[in-house]
Amino acid sequence: QLVESGGGSVEAGGSLRLSCLVAGLKYSRKCVAWYRQVPGQEREGVVIFDSGRDRSVYADSVKGRFSISQDRGKNTVYLDLNGLRPEDTGRYYCAANAPPRRVADNCPSTENAYSEWGQGTQVTVS
Repeated sequence: QLVESGGGSVEAGGSLRLSCLVAGLKYSRKCVAWYRQVPGQEREGVVIFDSGRDRSVYADSVKGRFSISQDRGKNTVYLDLNGLRPEDTGRYYCAANAPPRRVADNCPSTENAYSEWGQGTQVTVS
């Protein structure tokens, strides 16, 4: 139900835009997260996005370089990767979930809270 696209190979300092089509969750508010993983390492959270509040929380390693946005009409969330570094290399996964049961609660930060996952898209920075 999630389809990522936009990965590729770039030189350090370059930019990419990743897209995540969130087609299956019929909620006006969704929790969407991006994770990345390098073979042999644990998956790392990149950003948590509350689509209803339009709020995001970034990992310290990407703050000021990555930016998340959405196009509600296209059910798509975008992750702009700027100032890429070799350590940003990895497979990037989009994850999504229904909103928290309580309106006041924030979107979860743990990956096992996300029920929908995409197949991932590879980002390689040299």
